Amino acid sequence: MSARIEREPGAGKNRTTVERRSDREVVVTRTINGPARIVFEAFTRAELLKRWWVPKSMGMTLLSCEVDARVGGTYRLVFDADPEPVAFFGTYVEVTPNARLAWTNEEGGEGGSVTTVTFEEQGGRTLVVVRETYPSKEALDAAGTGAAEAMVETFAQLDELLVALGESSGQQ
Repeated sequence: MSARIEREPGAGKNRTTVERRSDREVVVTRTINGPARIVFEAFTRAELLKRWWVPKSMGMTLLSCEVDARVGGTYRLVFDADPEPVAFFGTYVEVTPNARLAWTNEEGGEGGSVTTVTFEEQGGRTLVVVRETYPSKEALDAAGTGAAEAMVETFAQLDELLVALGESSGQQ
């Protein structure tokens, strides 16, 4: 079972691919304009994560962002939502600087999904692969691919952040 969605942006932009690889797994792939070290930091430093993680089109705000990116460390993201804020939280189970992250998604309560992100530097750019693995087909069906598809927009926002960071440090 493989359903694949590709978002082809304008010329010179990066493509994000969202693919349901099995009954329990969704994979999002994107090449980011920046070295793995900086892209990894954007995933693991709260002050950077909160600048790109929420798709602007959703009209939501990240009320709080706590990240302790070490094995056994936790994260907690709280979004404003109607009628009340929504929290996403979990525990880091693998942290290999500049190369790999894995965390649990515990807000579902019944053995949530596990997210694994790999960072592979390729000539100053970074191939990012995000794997969402769910405990069952029913759990993935309930989650849908909306969150994975939102990564198309959030990755574009990450590219914008990296440009801004490069400009603010005098680099291009």
